[in-house]
Amino acid sequence: MGNIFAAGRLWAIPTYDGSGSAITTPTPVQFGSLQDITIDIGFDLKKLYGNKRFADDLGAGKGTITGKASFGKINGALLNSLVFGATASTGIRSDYSDNTGAVIPGTPFTITPTPPSSGVWAVDLGVLSSTGVPLTRVASGPATGQYSVAEGVYTFASVDTGQTVYINYQYTATSTTVSQGTMVNPFMGPAPSFQAEILLPGTLAGVYTSFTFLKCVSNKLAIASKLDDFSIPNLSWEASADIYGNVLKWSTSN
Repeated sequence: MGNIFAAGRLWAIPTYDGSGSAITTPTPVQFGSLQDITIDIGFDLKKLYGNKRFADDLGAGKGTITGKASFGKINGALLNSLVFGATASTGIRSDYSDNTGAVIPGTPFTITPTPPSSGVWAVDLGVLSSTGVPLTRVASGPATGQYSVAEGVYTFASVDTGQTVYINYQYTATSTTVSQGTMVNPFMGPAPSFQAEILLPGTLAGVYTSFTFLKCVSNKLAIASKLDDFSIPNLSWEASADIYGNVLKWSTSN
């Protein structure tokens, strides 16, 4: 007999995508840097009363199984398989926040940022002066304190020559490892589902408790950034019966 200790391990095996189609060859995903797992199994109790104070009998009504996991590492496979349920592709779409700055040169008073990873400029995210004041974007012919941009080339006023500016933008790039996707607005009903595998270790060697929830659907993904600490996303889900009528399997070494 032993005590459960530490957060344990959590794997998810995708079973259906966001359109309700079965995934024939699923790729399991593990929750990295797992912080905690919460499992709640509850039932509505129906009470039969006669003319006495306490119930003559109790019956179980509707049941609910909910789970939540907090984890320190996030990846595209986890997001896409368990939350978005869409088709992912390789490639980078990211934002660049300029912390270095660039000096506005003389004629033709333009700066062309070089995106990381040999990327391609995509969307303007604004320009700041050396004192943190946002410059105003105009279509063409910028005056002092203004800029224009076309195809990633930023043009400034001639009177602003020599000033340092910070250019922020979004870019795209090719990659064989980075994943991306688009979440559409689907019809209500179908949702991506997965099988959850939970292993809770004990304080003694060989002591464990494990749960398999055969059909889970995520109902919430929460991510909060912090000023001086790691972000700890958490994923919540509910479990139901699978197509065979099974809800969960469990095993314990005790």
